[in-house]
Amino acid sequence: MKFCPNCGAPVEQRIPAGDSLPRAVCSVCAAVHYHNPRVVVGCVPEWQGRILLCRRAIEPRRGYWTAPAGYLEIGESLLAAAARETAEEALAEVSVGTMLSVVNVLYAAQVHVMFRATMRSEQHAAGIESLETRLYDEADIPWDQIAFSSMHFALRRYLEDRRQGTAGLHFHDLAQRTPY
Repeated sequence: MKFCPNCGAPVEQRIPAGDSLPRAVCSVCAAVHYHNPRVVVGCVPEWQGRILLCRRAIEPRRGYWTAPAGYLEIGESLLAAAARETAEEALAEVSVGTMLSVVNVLYAAQVHVMFRATMRSEQHAAGIESLETRLYDEADIPWDQIAFSSMHFALRRYLEDRRQGTAGLHFHDLAQRTPY
């Protein structure tokens, strides 16, 4: 950031009073501008024991598989975002359930929040951000083609919980990209 979005004056990097990290501080109006992580929200939709995955039509990781997820919009709840992303990417309607995982993706300045979800019907198709969608049995999930480490983590926890009959909340920090 070079200029203050409030008044247009140049900003400088310095530690504001009462803070411990350098921030973009306006040289005129003294507004402090924070650069914080973006929130990505999604869900693991299930239909009669099978998991709905989308093959990405966009970068990053075009052609790889993921559960529906995307950026949280201002004024949107986490649950609404998970349902919206599923409708956009997989043209499927879901009932969003309990929170599944929170992954702090440090290298990307993102926090990924995933929920459990049940599809309201078997209907699904590729939305504009997907090349295709598919319902997978656990044994057939293309693990070597899962797009993101955070998604790999969430899917593994989902399936472990399902086998154990539990619904835990799982946390993970990703400091660097991992080879999934």
